[in-house]
Amino acid sequence: MSDWIKSERQLQRERVRRSRARRSASIATASTIVFIVLVAWGVTNAPGWPRVQETFFNAERFAQAWPDVLSGFMLNVKIFLIAEVLILVVGLLVALARGIKTPAFFPIRALATLYTDIFRGVPTILVIYLIGFGLPALRLQGIPSDLATLGIIALTLSYGAYVAEVFRSGIESIHPSQVAAARSLGLSHGKTMRFVVLPQATRRIVPPLLNDFVSLQKDTALVATIGPLEALRQAQIHTHDDFNYTPYLAAALLFILLTIPMARLTDHLAARTRRRRGA
Repeated sequence: MSDWIKSERQLQRERVRRSRARRSASIATASTIVFIVLVAWGVTNAPGWPRVQETFFNAERFAQAWPDVLSGFMLNVKIFLIAEVLILVVGLLVALARGIKTPAFFPIRALATLYTDIFRGVPTILVIYLIGFGLPALRLQGIPSDLATLGIIALTLSYGAYVAEVFRSGIESIHPSQVAAARSLGLSHGKTMRFVVLPQATRRIVPPLLNDFVSLQKDTALVATIGPLEALRQAQIHTHDDFNYTPYLAAALLFILLTIPMARLTDHLAARTRRRRGA
């Protein structure tokens, strides 16, 4: 069997597409450079720029605060990684609980619905306050006293409600015929969910899940409100010395370095999903 050879017309089309792609990339690069130069020129020539530069872009204060802010940022990463796993577990369990149709399990379904309604309605920072200051005030046996642990619990409760709805939407997007076919083959409800519904639903909800985790990465900074020495708290401590806000810039850069790769991964997966669906 001979190898397929592209026609001259096909080769010409590919050359035209490559030429257009190079031209588009060149125009985009040039326009971006011009835009950045104009913005930089406008900002640096503003009347108040020297004061802003001293207050927010002081290289000496940046160097002084960087080690402490970086050390605190490691706590942000730890909080994020632990909370992410717990949120996935809580979100999946709540989504499955809301999908139970058996009348005997109505109280469980009602509690799951109440949980999602409450924690999606209350701002995350208020949940952190309530958990961070409310739980220790109860003085119950076994209540954790570590502030970072309390922050993880608060973030898990808050984001678990959002992730539960993401899981539920993914589960409900699976056509009922898939469930009917699985049950007709003798699979129980549990095995149908495990082997048929959840694998398909999980693939569909990866982009929105990653969007939630991008927000979670940033919201770990809210834990600073109850005291842990994470990046934002370390920046606040340095800022209180002379009210120079450059340490906040150091913290912002670290969060940007963490969130941008996740955001780009989310865009890539969303685009791949659209291509698979022929959109």
